[in-house]
Order: sequence, then structure tokens, then C-alpha cells
Amino acid sequence: MGRIVTGMKPTPYPAPDFSLQDSQGAQRRLADYRGKWTVLYVYPKDDTPGCTVEACAMRDARDDLTDLGVEVVGVSMDDAESHEAFKAAHRLNFTLLSDPDRQLIDAYGAWGKKMFGKEGILRRTFIIDPDGMVVKAYGRVTPLGHGEQVVADIKQLQASR
Repeated sequence: MGRIVTGMKPTPYPAPDFSLQDSQGAQRRLADYRGKWTVLYVYPKDDTPGCTVEACAMRDARDDLTDLGVEVVGVSMDDAESHEAFKAAHRLNFTLLSDPDRQLIDAYGAWGKKMFGKEGILRRTFIIDPDGMVVKAYGRVTPLGHGEQVVADIKQLQASR
């Protein structure tokens, strides 16, 4: 812990609050996850190759994460209808939130320069502890195997408490 990721805050730090709609139309806030470990991952767009690989990696790791008491939440700018189709197409078993105004995306530092100088959503993942602190932040996520990496890191974080 306390590791600095380039272009991001050093951990731990208080997780920024949010109020966003899930794919079912319900409002979700950070407070809804208080008392639980939470994996919050920000991704560019539903049903694109890298985002699908990352979502499926989280889906495949969900049983292990659930056994560790972890909630998984994905966030993009896509709307609820797009999220529902994405969930159905890939049997995603976790919450997806819509952030069309970039409320969470900006607050978590997941917007910036991408390849070729264009700006957009940066693929980032945050592990939030039960007290609402970001205890690990991944500045550059490789979609393949990311779920397994998160499981291993949470086990290590929980063991160090």
C-alpha cells in the first residue's frame, strides 16, 4: 500500500462519492458499498474487444471475489440499455453503472490522453476497502487476466489487515 501510480493519487485515499444509475434504473452511491470490499473498474465502451475481455475476466473471477466478500462494479459512459445488452450477451454477473456526465470518471481520474493524443476514458480499476478508502489503484489495466490479478491483490490486502 502507499504505492504511487503515475498520474494518479497515492493510495490509500478516500474514495470519491458518486450517485449513478445502474442497468436496471436504480441509483447507486458509494455508500451502498460501505462495509464491503469493492472493485470499481472504469472501462471505455460496452461490447468493444478489450472491454469485453476485461468484463469477462471480472465475470470469471466473481465467485472468488464473492468468497472474499467483494462487490464488483463496472462503469462507463454507456446508457442503461447498452449495459443490459452487454450483460446479457456475456452473462455478466455484476453491476454496471452509467456515467454519461463523467461524474465518477473524472472524480477517479479515469479521463485523459490516450493513444494518438485523443482524450477519452482510461481503463482503470480501484480496490476500495470496507471503510471507503481506495487502497489500490491500477493505472494501466491489461484486460486479459485482470480478474485473477485483482483476486490475488485483494487476498494480499485482506491478509495485511
